[in-house]
Amino acid sequence: MGGETFHTLIAKNRRNSFILIGGFMLFFVGMGFLVGMVWGGGQAAFSIIVAAIAGIVAFILTLASYFGGSSALLGMSRAKEITHADDPQLFNVVEEICLAGGMPVPRIYLINDTAMNAFATGRNPRHASVAITVGLRSKLTRDELQGVMAHELSHIRNYDILYAMLMAVMVGVLVMLCDIFLRSMLWGGARRRGSRSSNGKGNPLQLVLIVVALVLAIIAPILARIIQMSLSRQREYLADAGSVELTRNPEGLIGALNKLGGDVEVLEVANRATAGLYFVNPIKKFEKRASSIFCTHPPIEDRVARLQQLTV
Repeated sequence: MGGETFHTLIAKNRRNSFILIGGFMLFFVGMGFLVGMVWGGGQAAFSIIVAAIAGIVAFILTLASYFGGSSALLGMSRAKEITHADDPQLFNVVEEICLAGGMPVPRIYLINDTAMNAFATGRNPRHASVAITVGLRSKLTRDELQGVMAHELSHIRNYDILYAMLMAVMVGVLVMLCDIFLRSMLWGGARRRGSRSSNGKGNPLQLVLIVVALVLAIIAPILARIIQMSLSRQREYLADAGSVELTRNPEGLIGALNKLGGDVEVLEVANRATAGLYFVNPIKKFEKRASSIFCTHPPIEDRVARLQQLTV
């Protein structure tokens, strides 16, 4: 790891996440300004208004994700909260890990699906939840269960899930903004052609703005998704290392990953929007292309190989 410690990697990960989120916010405003320049025929006042609206929308959706994203994700996953009496062993495992990591005990949910998977969500350790499928719960030994839960709790401890929720919303807003812009360009094509024919020629600046805006509208969502996926893969490796730090037992997590690697069931409640939150990619067809820059998770084989090299 080039001399970096586990804790410096976490600090670096947090710092990069803040920079990335700030960059997206600025990009939203910039895209709004550029859209305003095209829509308003180069009028700065109109462009500033559109940029302000874009910034406000992005900010509101980010706040909505911050306070309500966890509940929405659990609802989308059809997760049901359970109590200590429902599964004493699972609660004991989670409580042991939280004690070792100095964390509050999160709320625990069960997903009624035979596919093997789990995920964590929450804006901070005091407002966190972990969810596990019936399939995974029934097929793991206690050590393997401990490894998986420690991985998910590491995501909470590192504030990974907060950043993942915020990034998901920001990428969604960016895609929506670009889609609106592209549609408006098509819708307004006739009007612009009419404007050119009235004076016999087009405005060169307007034409340049249109070309630049179109290019950005097409490539921006792709680049945003690549950055988001790359960051997600980095966090999976770090959460694996965090699991070993908490349990002092890499073999438990290795055993769980090997079992999940052999699972062919598709998690029905998962989709592309929520796939990045899970312990392993729930959409099995993407596991075959795990080395792709668009994949949210690194290959299971790579995760196992890294864990085997860790010394506790």
